[in-house]
Amino acid sequence: MMRDTTAPGCVLAFDDERDMAAALAGALDVPLALIERHRFPDGELKLRLPATLPACVVLLRSLHQPNEKLVELLITVPAARELGAQRVLLACPYLAYMRQDIAFTPGEAVSQRHIGALLASQFDAVVTVDPHLHRIEALDEVMPGCRAVSLSAAALIGDWVARHVSRPLLLGPDEESAQWVTEAARACSPAPDHGWCVKQRHGDRDVVVTLPPTPDCRGREVVLIDDMASTGRTLMAAAQLALAAGALSVDVAVTHALFVGDAMAELKAAGVRHVWSTDCVRHASNAISVVPLLANALRAA
Repeated sequence: MMRDTTAPGCVLAFDDERDMAAALAGALDVPLALIERHRFPDGELKLRLPATLPACVVLLRSLHQPNEKLVELLITVPAARELGAQRVLLACPYLAYMRQDIAFTPGEAVSQRHIGALLASQFDAVVTVDPHLHRIEALDEVMPGCRAVSLSAAALIGDWVARHVSRPLLLGPDEESAQWVTEAARACSPAPDHGWCVKQRHGDRDVVVTLPPTPDCRGREVVLIDDMASTGRTLMAAAQLALAAGALSVDVAVTHALFVGDAMAELKAAGVRHVWSTDCVRHASNAISVVPLLANALRAA
């Protein structure tokens, strides 16, 4: 009997993502197999996979703090094929290196294109959530020869906000967030007022944000929505402006909770009430699961 090489036969994952991997395996109704990892004194890794694998394998790896994880993928994928996998699908809730999408000065490497091509050379399909695609139309433009699926969590965020905030005003912290704010608003019934700020960035931690003239924040429960939060500087600036303009409260909802350093503490100090995120990146703010979204896409990949 020929093996089915199209339907996922198991989920492979590392121990630090065990909980999400177990939920994904349950949603796909397949076994979960963990990859054992040993670190040598010089920093090199030894990985151990199951001795045999089904024909189609889903490898779950979210790529925040990405550099070592990319090495893990480069070791895992060929090993999985040696152990029986004919198709290897990457479930990558957070896809790193997508923000460097243009050479701003001569000689800069466009990491989006190069990391995209690297992953495309290894995987039969890549499924990710809200990658940072502001200068290209589709993920497969930087992943040639690979089925590349870009999902959006904006509707899930909008639904969460609608159930937890009585009269929200959805606000994006900059122009790039417009697509997420608009989609999140569509998920609410009735659709709430929404808009986005204007941002000027002068450095990694130096941003100037201006509120839009409408809608008016006075007396409103403002929810700031974006695809990711790293230093949180843009969100902090927008939150302070909204509160100064008379907002009753400011909450934050993001897809990718990177929150480096003291970003969470500084958001709270800026007056933010609640911070909500999806589980694309494991964080204390996780409130919204993207597992059903991933599972549906993987079945079709």
